[in-house]
Amino acid sequence: SAGKTNFVTCGSILKLLNSDYNYRLHSHDVKYGSGSGQQSVTGVEQKEDVNSHWTVKAQNNKMCDRGEPIACGATIRFEHLTTKKNLHSHHFSSPLSGEQEVSAYGADGVGDTGDNWDVICSNENWMRDAHVRFRHVDTGLYLGMSGRSYGRPISGQMEIVGLNSPQHGTRWTTSEGLYIVPKEKDTTHEEYAHTEL
Repeated sequence: SAGKTNFVTCGSILKLLNSDYNYRLHSHDVKYGSGSGQQSVTGVEQKEDVNSHWTVKAQNNKMCDRGEPIACGATIRFEHLTTKKNLHSHHFSSPLSGEQEVSAYGADGVGDTGDNWDVICSNENWMRDAHVRFRHVDTGLYLGMSGRSYGRPISGQMEIVGLNSPQHGTRWTTSEGLYIVPKEKDTTHEEYAHTEL
């Protein structure tokens, strides 16, 4: 059934597209020059960028089964595929708008509770084509885009921040990715999905 393969699942490697700005969540080995000084997280417009892939994992110190659908309301982490750091937030000011900083943190996928995000969605499970929000567990803020863009050396990339209400800039959907699909008899297979032409 189509419904079964439409879930976002544990172990899926995907790109997150901001539904309000049409930019993808991105990180890279570039540190913030202010705030925490941790690895920066930005939004990029181009589709084909390996640094926009994130792996869906269980919350800090927990494991989930590969292919297990992510329930709405679940607490998860996103691990940046190329640098092995987790999407993170904390009480530092972001560099452009002075909202809450969002960084990539940890080593080899291990960080702390500041890496935990609740999936806010309206179905039983997180569906690939749904508009969802991610609320940071430690601080209660929503993953979002401020609408401000950086100059050099990352010209044209957009600021990613924590926002205190589910406002414009906080809606996300999945775009390209490698989805681990649940199957009968506890086996899984992988399905590459292009959700755009």
